[in-house]
Amino acid sequence: MKDIEQIKKEAEKKLNAINTQEELDAFLIEYFGRKSGVLNNILKSLKDLSIEEKKEVGKKANQLKEFLQKKAEEKKQVIFQNKIKIQEEKEKIDITAPSKYHKTGGLHPLDYINQKAVSIFESMGFEVVEGPEVENEFYNFDALNIPKHHPARDMQDTFWLDVDSLLLRTQTSAVQVRYMQKNLPPLRIVSPGRVFRRESTDATHEMQFYQIECLVVGKDISLANLKSLLEFFFSGLLEKSQVKVRFRPSYFPFVEPGVEVDVSCFLCRQKGCSVCKNTGWIEVGGAGLVHPNVLETAKISSRDFSGLAFGMGLDRIAMIKYNIDDVRLFYSSDLRFIKQFSK
Repeated sequence: MKDIEQIKKEAEKKLNAINTQEELDAFLIEYFGRKSGVLNNILKSLKDLSIEEKKEVGKKANQLKEFLQKKAEEKKQVIFQNKIKIQEEKEKIDITAPSKYHKTGGLHPLDYINQKAVSIFESMGFEVVEGPEVENEFYNFDALNIPKHHPARDMQDTFWLDVDSLLLRTQTSAVQVRYMQKNLPPLRIVSPGRVFRRESTDATHEMQFYQIECLVVGKDISLANLKSLLEFFFSGLLEKSQVKVRFRPSYFPFVEPGVEVDVSCFLCRQKGCSVCKNTGWIEVGGAGLVHPNVLETAKISSRDFSGLAFGMGLDRIAMIKYNIDDVRLFYSSDLRFIKQFSK
């Protein structure tokens, strides 16, 4: 009985000193091994004892076995948890530490232009609003004063889906009425996103491209406000001071009056070059004052409020800025091209 108590104390001491699974495995072999394990040796010695001694020593031996099994299992869990902590420490990443690697990636030129455009509008207090790429006929056409007979509704111009007048949106202008229906003037929003048109793909046309749309609704909004806004925006986007803006009369169903927007060529400074085709001006998008019908559709009184809207293709701006002659390069996944222009 004294031997069993001594064995228990020694075993417990050894267990407390164990720190690894290998050490625990050696302990289990030492005490529970079939051939020379300490507990098996105790049970083998029972044959030399009297019946009463066998009962008492056997009971103590089984208690010792249960005790050591329980302690060994507890130690196994401790070792496992410690192993996890050590692994977590090894894998822990200090996001504030300086990089150990050279720069391996960058922004796609379209992403760069998009982020820069949005940041300029945000600096002027515009809210960034996004809408669904799968749009319905009402928001893409009806709400924007585009009548049933308009050619944009033709199957050859728009990607229509086989589901209840759904389509791939042809313009980010579709976000305008969605937002105006849920918000009261004054409003200032900018909506970037991808749009789709059934174009024959070539150097200047793609069936998908990126647009950005701005909308302002308030009291006494005029073309003067629009021109001032665009001069500030393009000076920041093209990273040139004093970019001039020119309006040319044009027609867009959702604005009245409508204008084509030109900016002074930032490459030749209006002296004439291949980018501006020796005119000194570069066409960048369409704009105008929001058509009263569009305001009324959004349940905003066209008598009390007016608005301005401007939209442009970001792909075209990126082509102008980086002097790229084929829009398909943006979607080619050619790393040589991406690395050349990525920021």
